[in-house]
Amino acid sequence: MITLAHHWLISERGGEKVLKSFSKLFPDAPIYTLVAIKDRSGYGDWLDGHRIVTSLLQCFPGATRHYKMFLPFFPVAVRRMKVSSEDKLILSSDASVIKGLKVPKDSVHVCYCHSPPRYLWFMQDTYLKHSSGLGFIGRNVFKAVTPYVKSFDLKSAIGVDHFIANSFFVAERIKQCYGRQASVIYPPVSLDDFIFSQEKEDFYLVVSELAPYKRIDLAVEAFTRNGKRLVVIGEGSERKSLEARAASNVEFLGRQPFSVLRESYSKCRAFIFPGIEDFGITPVEAQASGSPVIAYGEGGALETVIDGKTGLFFQEQTVEALITAVEAFEKQALNSLEMRKNAERFSQDRFCREIKAFLCGVAPEVMRATEGV
Repeated sequence: MITLAHHWLISERGGEKVLKSFSKLFPDAPIYTLVAIKDRSGYGDWLDGHRIVTSLLQCFPGATRHYKMFLPFFPVAVRRMKVSSEDKLILSSDASVIKGLKVPKDSVHVCYCHSPPRYLWFMQDTYLKHSSGLGFIGRNVFKAVTPYVKSFDLKSAIGVDHFIANSFFVAERIKQCYGRQASVIYPPVSLDDFIFSQEKEDFYLVVSELAPYKRIDLAVEAFTRNGKRLVVIGEGSERKSLEARAASNVEFLGRQPFSVLRESYSKCRAFIFPGIEDFGITPVEAQASGSPVIAYGEGGALETVIDGKTGLFFQEQTVEALITAVEAFEKQALNSLEMRKNAERFSQDRFCREIKAFLCGVAPEVMRATEGV
C-alpha cells in the first residue's frame, strides 16, 4: 500500500533521520533509492525490515562513493525504477531527484523536501569547486548536463501531489524553484539521545561537514584571531586548508563516534553555526544539550534559535561579525533550561504526529487501511 523513497543511502545525516522516522511509521514499506552502501551496519537495525530497491546506478563502479559524479544519469536511473501498482501512497524524502519516480496514476505522492537540489538551483559553482574528483572534463560535462537535469527536476516537481518542507526557508525555495506551495513540518530530533547539562567548559564547538558552503572558514579564522579554544568535529574536502590557516587553539578532531559528539555538545560553552542551512539539525542538538548557539542570521537557524534567549545571531557573514558576536555572547547570561525547552519543539514524537495527521488528510483511505497507524 505504501512506498518510501529517499535520494540515496550513503550516510546517516539529517535526511536519513527523517527517513528513519518514516520507517518507524511504515516498517514494511519498500524503500526506493538511487544508490545504497552494502554495509548498512552504521544505520543500526531500522532498515532491516525494508526491501531496498536501488537504481541502475548501483551497478556502476564507485557509485556509492562518487554518486554525484553520475549526475547525467540521474533522470534515466530514476525513471527506470517502477513502483508497484498496488502502492497507493508514495512518501519521498528528497534533496535530489528521487521525487521523479514513476508512480501509479491512482496513487498519492507526498514529497518531504529537504531542499531543491542545491547543485542544480543555487550552488553550482560551489559544488564544482568542492568536487575536485571531477577533473576538467568532468566539470564541463557537469555544466553541460545541468540544464537537462534541472528540467527533469522541475517536471518531477509537477508530478508531486503534495510538498512538505522542512522549514519555512525551504518552503520559499520550493515556491521559487517549482512554483508550488508547501506545508512545513520541522524534521525530528531524538532529544533523549543527548545529555542535558548546565555545567560548561571553556571551549566552543563546530560540528559540520568541512565543505566550502558550510563556511567553517569563518569560525576557524575568527577563533584564530581571538585566541579562544575551538573544537571542530567533522571531515571534508576543506580540512587540510582549514588546518593550515588555524592557530594551535583550534583543534580538529575529524569524524567522531556519537559518544564523543554527545559529550562535546553538552560541555561546550556555545555552538558555532556560521553557514546558511535549509534547516540545520545541529543547532537543535546543541540546544537539546543545554548549549547556546551563535549563528549567522539567515536560513533555517532563524527558525530554530531564539535570539537573546537560546543564542545570538550575527548579521554579516564575516569574520569580524562573528568575533563581535562571541564577545557579546560572553557578556550575557543565558539559561540552559530555555535551550532544552526550545529544542523540545522539534521532538521525534511531534514529527510523527504531524506527519500522520498530514497523510490522513491527503490519503485517508490508505492510512485507514494501514494497521498500526
